[in-house]
Amino acid sequence: MDQNDAATRAIAAALPWYGPEYSPHDVPSFYDVSGITENPEVFRAVTELFVARYRAQGEAGPTHIAGFDARGFLFGPSIAMALNVPFVMIRKAGKLPGVLVSSGTYVTEYSTDETVMRLGSVKAGDRVVLIDDLIATGGTALAGFNLVDQLGARVHEFAAMVSLPFLDGVKKIHEYADGKFKDVPCFTMVDDSTIGPEMCRNPPAGTPRVVAAGDAARVLAEIEAATA
Repeated sequence: MDQNDAATRAIAAALPWYGPEYSPHDVPSFYDVSGITENPEVFRAVTELFVARYRAQGEAGPTHIAGFDARGFLFGPSIAMALNVPFVMIRKAGKLPGVLVSSGTYVTEYSTDETVMRLGSVKAGDRVVLIDDLIATGGTALAGFNLVDQLGARVHEFAAMVSLPFLDGVKKIHEYADGKFKDVPCFTMVDDSTIGPEMCRNPPAGTPRVVAAGDAARVLAEIEAATA
């Protein structure tokens, strides 16, 4: 999307980020999707942008929406329901019952993982949108691409709310296996450079990373007083 578009700016203005000392991973900026989910107006706008995109494609649009564990589950079900198509969970190994299909192991910016899908969720001839909250190095996305492809289905599009262009995730998808997926569109809404330094929400130095529930009101009041 155009980074100067009003809708893009509104999404960026609702996405806080944290430095490594207040993040689950050692990265310079960890984007907190709860800034979207806890803002009904923006959450609805993000979902409706995805829905409008695929609804406009008519009969040529996707037959399935598949979301990555776990933040792809935030957007995928609402989009799938609006389009009246199935939502498929792509989960990390060890979390789904029944007979599963595996992607095999793959490497992300954080770890080595394996994703699985329920056998029969996606079949030959299906057109699948893969959705996540963010694309970084593209490792997770490519696991989904390969899983769908090996089942005889086609990735209709990869979609994410946030892109980190400096990590070349989209480029890696398009260059993978001599360009096997070069013609698959990758749609993102907000580049990380559009989310400015003013969206950093690191609390004052010395604030504990985790607090007891009984101390929550006091710690919150202290943070709000210090940042007012």
